[in-house]
Amino acid sequence: MRAEPQAASYRPDTPIETLADWIGDAVEPADFPKTELRFRNERHAATVGLEDLSDADWLRHFGRFEPLAGNLPQPLALRYHGHQFRVYNPEIGDGRGFLYAQLRNADGRLLDLGTKGSGQTPWSRRGDGRLTLKGAVREILATEMLEALGVYTSKTFSVVETGEALTRGDEPSPTRSAVMTRLSHGHIRIGTFQRLLALEERAHMAQLVDYCLAQFPGPPPPEDAPGREDPAVRLMHLVVERLADLAASWMVAGFVHGVLNTDNMNISGESFDYGPWRFLPRWDPGFTAAYFDHQGLYAFGRQPEALHWNCGQLAVALRLLADAPPLIAAMERFGPLYMEAIGRRWCWRLGVASRGPEADGRLVAACEKALSDSGTAPDAFFFAHRGGRGAEGSLAEPFAGYEPVAGAHPYWNGGGPQSMLIEEVETIWAAIAENDDWQPLADKVAALREMGAAHGPPPQPAGHRPAESAT
Repeated sequence: MRAEPQAASYRPDTPIETLADWIGDAVEPADFPKTELRFRNERHAATVGLEDLSDADWLRHFGRFEPLAGNLPQPLALRYHGHQFRVYNPEIGDGRGFLYAQLRNADGRLLDLGTKGSGQTPWSRRGDGRLTLKGAVREILATEMLEALGVYTSKTFSVVETGEALTRGDEPSPTRSAVMTRLSHGHIRIGTFQRLLALEERAHMAQLVDYCLAQFPGPPPPEDAPGREDPAVRLMHLVVERLADLAASWMVAGFVHGVLNTDNMNISGESFDYGPWRFLPRWDPGFTAAYFDHQGLYAFGRQPEALHWNCGQLAVALRLLADAPPLIAAMERFGPLYMEAIGRRWCWRLGVASRGPEADGRLVAACEKALSDSGTAPDAFFFAHRGGRGAEGSLAEPFAGYEPVAGAHPYWNGGGPQSMLIEEVETIWAAIAENDDWQPLADKVAALREMGAAHGPPPQPAGHRPAESAT
């Protein structure tokens, strides 16, 4: 059974202020016509000691963005560069969001509260800095589904409707607006390092590496890794471990992020910032989520390649501090780590105990072939074969010897799996858009959380475990 997130008292801590002079710009939130609370994540509010806020206080903090006690006195719009569809862009940064607050959870781990749709910043370019209400609803659905499927993801913390009518070229307009707050383990991106390389800010790069190692700790590199004592090399190994696991978790979830630019890659290895995402209707490596991804660069089957390429861009940036060979050695671990993570996570979703990389690899290959041949939706496949049940025909031999995990949950004996195909997303949104009916969304969130409980805790890769000396 999955444990509920651990409750904690409110513990503000703002180490980002040590970097504030060069990592971001102090900004003012937008003054919205109204603030109407549409979603508050009570489960995760408890992890940072904010569950007892009244709705009025919640709106003051997450609709008007009055500072939380002892926290950042003013929001920071973070600066970064990035490769967007592999074209370098130095003119980006937080254009419709900011870092609002930092806190510690019960384990002492640093958490950020960041926004989307909170107004214009110096990095907005020609954008209005706003978010559609539909975009916020889609982010709730994405994060809840991914969390239930064991993906290391940001949490949608709050959605407040803001009363502005927005015009968007890719959806019916005018449309309703919202400001969203997400809870995540940091907002330091690969693009943050790329900016410092472009500006040749070596001292700031070293400071940022130290910040990331302190706030997002993990185990040391392998004993035989060259340059393993170098902080930049240590960070490179951690990011490779984390992003290899992230890629595997998306693949096992049947999830297509859609926009895997380097400015969307979190150093903590956490999946975040959900725009044109989709879940697979059938197993199709060429399936794309973004209508503007004309070349299929970020198609479902190319996501591991994209994250590996992004790791390469971090290695290029860290050359400001470290020699190339140790960074390349870290990069070379991506493939084996990814394959190990695929097997580990595939077994977890099937509800069987891993039998080691070789056997797990054969099982994954057989399941992928069955998925491709049958056209079965991934959610239906994993549900039907939970614990090894239904392993017949070509699947009988690969499943032989696999033992079901201990424990059971009523979910697995229900009528079928939860899913998140685009048709269901549109149906949930239509209830809100046409009738202001939020009950289908609430029902879906509850059902997804039950599915998460049925799956139990996901396997943890090495790159996410705190170092022994970490708090």
